Amino acid sequence: MIRCVRMWTGEDGNSLFEEGWIDLTEGARGDAVGKPVPAIELSFQETKSGGSFAWHQDPVPRYVITLSGTLEFETKSGATFTIRPGDILLAQDNSGSGHKWRLIGDEPWRRAYVVYREGSELQFVAAGKEKSA
Repeated sequence: MIRCVRMWTGEDGNSLFEEGWIDLTEGARGDAVGKPVPAIELSFQETKSGGSFAWHQDPVPRYVITLSGTLEFETKSGATFTIRPGDILLAQDNSGSGHKWRLIGDEPWRRAYVVYREGSELQFVAAGKEKSA
């Protein structure tokens, strides 16, 4: 299981989030494997330790894979969640009030952005649910 937080825009225009995981099944060599998701673009970015980003939306729906750094995200409601190395953010809040984040600790935030093809079957499973989103 790989921890994943899904963030989307609610009906009221504010960002919401739910914790879950990436759906994996048994694969070759005893590995846990997820179904392929068609990708349109892959890019990498690094933010120095101490960095932050004020209120914004994600420009396109995408997976954000954290390679290093620990971040705290906040929505307009004041709700927060933390992303750590190895976690995935499924960023789908592409409109509305958005979210903000700040780095916690001394590590830079190194991440990979994976823009997936619209209409793809995503492998996110919300905590307490058994169905892919």
